[in-house]
Amino acid sequence: MADVPVAVMSLETALARDGAEADVSAEPLTDAERIWQVVARIPSGRVCSYGQVAELAGLVRRARLVGRILSRLPEGSRLPWHRVVNARGELSLPAQSEGARLQRSRLESEGICFLRGRISLAHYRWDGEG
Repeated sequence: MADVPVAVMSLETALARDGAEADVSAEPLTDAERIWQVVARIPSGRVCSYGQVAELAGLVRRARLVGRILSRLPEGSRLPWHRVVNARGELSLPAQSEGARLQRSRLESEGICFLRGRISLAHYRWDGEG
């Protein structure tokens, strides 16, 4: 396992359920893995749009793919999916759903403020650095 890049090991750890063994391989990254790696790097207190995640993953104009991949995360995943919002700074989950309440709660606990249901992307957007 010494040849496996640390970034991939961190990704596998983030995707694994608590206490589960991570299966790390040396295969080229899939689109899903590239998306997961970007999402794993979004710092607490910052957000990205689906389109921005796609672009940072090298999948330009594939915002819908990002949404599809994140919707299929295994239960118990530690990937910070809640930091991905739509291009207007809104949550994309149905407004009164449990998922939307969870996402909003997690974002607010990280210090992100909502104004009329939106997040200021000018203030909270992650630039992909650091």
